[in-house]
Amino acid sequence: MSVRNYIPIDVDDLPEQFDYDIDDVDYIFEIKYNEQGDFFTAGIALDDGTWLVRDWKMILNQPLFFNIMDSRLPTTDLTPMDESGQEKKISITNFGDTVFLYEDTVDTDSDPSEQIPIDSDEIGDD
Repeated sequence: MSVRNYIPIDVDDLPEQFDYDIDDVDYIFEIKYNEQGDFFTAGIALDDGTWLVRDWKMILNQPLFFNIMDSRLPTTDLTPMDESGQEKKISITNFGDTVFLYEDTVDTDSDPSEQIPIDSDEIGDD
């Protein structure tokens, strides 16, 4: 079981926009899939619809928006990763199966068995 929270992404329902709270701030996330290139992109907006980043190519083990200096972005890293270390890239066959978009924080004081993934029913569809 994962020791990080992850954002559930339904690859069968892309493109997708949803509200998500991180660092006590409400954001709008957008996830898209580029079928021709077999890659995913992410976007993030403030809850008022002001886009901070659009169409950021997601790369395995690389935090989203890592080199964008904007104080409105979350301070918690959001990183697509395979915690088992087996995958080499994000693809339509592994995203949501072995690769997840994690909040890249680990609570070392908690019992890993108590970590619960965020229920996709808690995320509003827009």
